[in-house]
Amino acid sequence: MLVKFTKMHGLGNDFMVVDCITQKVFFNSDLIKRLGDRHFGVGFDQLLVVEPPYSPELDFHYRIFNQDGSEVQMCGNGARCFARFVVEHNLCNKKEIRVSTVSGELTLVLEDDGEVVVNMGKPIFDPKKIPCTFDKEQACYELPLDDNACGIKTLKIGAVSMGNPHMVTLVDDVNTCFIDSLGPILESHKCFPERVNVGFMQVINRSEVNLRVYERGCGETMACGSGACAAAVVGMKQGLLDNKVKVNLPGGSLHISYSGEGSCVMMKGPATTVFEGAINI
Repeated sequence: MLVKFTKMHGLGNDFMVVDCITQKVFFNSDLIKRLGDRHFGVGFDQLLVVEPPYSPELDFHYRIFNQDGSEVQMCGNGARCFARFVVEHNLCNKKEIRVSTVSGELTLVLEDDGEVVVNMGKPIFDPKKIPCTFDKEQACYELPLDDNACGIKTLKIGAVSMGNPHMVTLVDDVNTCFIDSLGPILESHKCFPERVNVGFMQVINRSEVNLRVYERGCGETMACGSGACAAAVVGMKQGLLDNKVKVNLPGGSLHISYSGEGSCVMMKGPATTVFEGAINI
């Protein structure tokens, strides 16, 4: 079967996007792993699937699969690419697009400057809903490291769900943090039963941070939209940041705004089409 796809990226976080409205495709984990392989397949951080809406009030259903075949709840960079994809492929002619995901609804807005604003919803700080095993909500937790990784016995972290679980830890310099060794350990830490995305954040000033993210299921990526949102709101909750923050990632910058408890997190950034293709599966 020949499947048409589009290769896209959001700040280097790259995606294979497939229209499953005009073509019928079933993706199992083995097929996703094969397609995601950067030597023998298309190669991507995540596979994004465009499906018909599950509700007549919505425009589409948005599904996200990691390179390892696992389905995840949220991908902010992918959401921006999703919005541009459905418009460029004449599946929608709206400037404001409403989609459902595994974790809830999203509103995507195409701006006149070509960038996309995503309403990422309200952050969740309740440990049971993130989920993580801490007893009560705090701005900062002490996370024990059983194997004394990199000589560290405990790590101070913030924890939040942006539709998917995140931990955020402060570092002096993102260029010298132990992301390659600490990332895999933290991603699978026993305190996070569904695994977790790990953000290493360096605060430049109250309105700007540098960030690297080790994503569950695919390792470090060039950018992570939900990770940028998580880092910003954790920094705000800890009193380190103002309510509008520029987040610099290896692939570029995102702009995050959050007005505090009860409000939604807004993320603005680019979405880029790389090429169109077709592959036999």
